[in-house]
Amino acid sequence: MKIWSSEHEFGHSWDTVIKAAMRKYPNPMNPSVVGVDVLDRSLDNQGRLHSHRLLSTEWGLPNIVKAILGTNRTVTYIKEHSVVDPVEKKMVLSSTNITLTNLVSVDERLVYTPHPENPEKTLLTQEAIITVKGVSLSSYLETLMANTISSNARKGWDALEWTIQHSENVLS
Repeated sequence: MKIWSSEHEFGHSWDTVIKAAMRKYPNPMNPSVVGVDVLDRSLDNQGRLHSHRLLSTEWGLPNIVKAILGTNRTVTYIKEHSVVDPVEKKMVLSSTNITLTNLVSVDERLVYTPHPENPEKTLLTQEAIITVKGVSLSSYLETLMANTISSNARKGWDALEWTIQHSENVLS
């Protein structure tokens, strides 16, 4: 098991970042996400928005990793659940893969909150727990996947910035 975590600060208000997070796909920074389906979306009695989505992704796994895992499959599915609390100004997004779970588990949690020192900024904390099961070199693969998640996190931050910029241009 490998745990990866990071923190990122956006120079935008929480409201702006959350709107962008809900409209992040498709974007040119994350071409691996090839589909997003909303399975369920509802408001609870406290005014929190719950969303369940299915993401279809094209994993660009190197051939060596495919060989170690014993699969040529590259399209994977991820279930995502998010809760947006407009009163507490907090969004929690949890995701996990539902493909190849007998080999790899990636459980990710993102939390968006207003920056504690500047409410015009937003703080994102991320954590991923990576577990590779039943294959040799699992520690190596977990580290490789953590590095990929780190790279993808940066692309995700850029994608949010792109979405915010694109939304501002559309509204202007």
